[in-house]
Amino acid sequence: MADPKGFMTTPRREWPRRPVEERVRDWDEVYVPGALLPIIGLQADRCMDCGIPFCHQACPLGNLIPEWNDLVARDDWRAAADRLHATNNFPEFTGRLCPAPCETGCVLAINQPAVTIKNVECAIADRAWEEGFAPPRPPDRLSGRTVAVVGSGPTGLAAAQQLTRAGHTVAVFERDDRIGGLLRYGIPEFKMEKRHLERRLEQMRAEGTRFRTSTAVGRDIGADELRARYDAVIVATGAMAWRELPVPGRELAGIHQAMEYLPLANRVCEGDLERSPLSAAGRHVVIVGGGDTGADCLGTAIREGAASVTQLDIYAQPGEARDEDAEPWPTYPTRVYRLSAAHEEARELRTAPAADADARLFAASTLRFTGDTAGRVRALHLTEVDERRRPLPGTGRALPADLVLLALGFSGPDREDGLVDQLGLALEPRGTLARDAGFATNVPGVFAAGDAARGQSLVVWAIAEGRAVAAAVDRHLTGTTQLAAPVSPHDRPMSV
Repeated sequence: MADPKGFMTTPRREWPRRPVEERVRDWDEVYVPGALLPIIGLQADRCMDCGIPFCHQACPLGNLIPEWNDLVARDDWRAAADRLHATNNFPEFTGRLCPAPCETGCVLAINQPAVTIKNVECAIADRAWEEGFAPPRPPDRLSGRTVAVVGSGPTGLAAAQQLTRAGHTVAVFERDDRIGGLLRYGIPEFKMEKRHLERRLEQMRAEGTRFRTSTAVGRDIGADELRARYDAVIVATGAMAWRELPVPGRELAGIHQAMEYLPLANRVCEGDLERSPLSAAGRHVVIVGGGDTGADCLGTAIREGAASVTQLDIYAQPGEARDEDAEPWPTYPTRVYRLSAAHEEARELRTAPAADADARLFAASTLRFTGDTAGRVRALHLTEVDERRRPLPGTGRALPADLVLLALGFSGPDREDGLVDQLGLALEPRGTLARDAGFATNVPGVFAAGDAARGQSLVVWAIAEGRAVAAAVDRHLTGTTQLAAPVSPHDRPMSV
């Protein structure tokens, strides 16, 4: 470490966000442009060279965090970029989107604020692009083997880049009109501007990866035809089978899934639409679901000019600090009160006067919807619940709602296109794709990775799965591999 006392003398400072009143008027990223680099060297210096870096274990990619922290502190950005890209194909994505389990596993976090690992990662990634430290890396020679990757989210893109660099000819099939999956149409622009995605895709094209958009495998091209044309197939379609809310009134107009709502807002930012057909402008919005997708809907509705926005979370409001008995260090504490940029905006703008701490109503469960004579939703009826989700008598109330967004998570791959059934892929009881210890499905030459097989997870796990399945496919095609395999299909986050 560059400064042996840095963790004792330097307080934690994070990338500052732009003022709320300013940022809700546009779709740009919420952070102050250029404000990260002046502080990041000292923040990297807080890394304490702990000897046993639990941040490695907390990150499924195995990022070499102490190494690139030290290099940034010493102002060696090229070497830092090399060490970062050695384990992570897309650090500009994780540096913006990952909830940073590495920071909760930081040894310093035992009794102090953790090192700003995520901010350091983002600074290295951005500096690498600015300084030309991330050029295309086409293979020296081709293997003559071909691989089809179905799905262009972070898992599919990571697998494609690894296999392309190993010399295989890779084609990525995406049913949408643009590459990126949830990175493109699920993540709002204010969380990650799409220029970061476009820049990485240009790098991949220069390396030789081929992209096929507006092509739904199972509908536009048969699954058997794909198997016949390619030596291996990777199914990385994500977990897009959304969970439903089976309560009275669900059939009313104006109740939509989050992933029906968010892509339209992203298409406005792409210039495809002048205004979203599901715009929240002037409407009373209720979001059912307390996770990240719900927060994305919250920030989007605020920017669209909603009359009010309330988010329902069925869990009780968590405490400010981790529960050391239930979720001890270095595990990632799931039940800690966190204030995302969207919740900060909602709190300051008072988008939900009836809510608890910000836009969220905690320990709240939806009972039913009611509507008007035209069949449109007008109110959401809820009740408070106890820790076992049982309704508490006398706590029922109604919220005005003419746009309801369901952000209840996902249960497995979407089977609408027919890919799963045409291939005859076996499923786990919970609806995800079954696979063995080598990422192989029950169909020879077909592999499964990412949320489609693991279940709904984090972007950092998606990239780790993409790298690992690439190593499995490379070994299948050539008998051996030098590609990294950071996770196995059965690995899970650290837990008690």
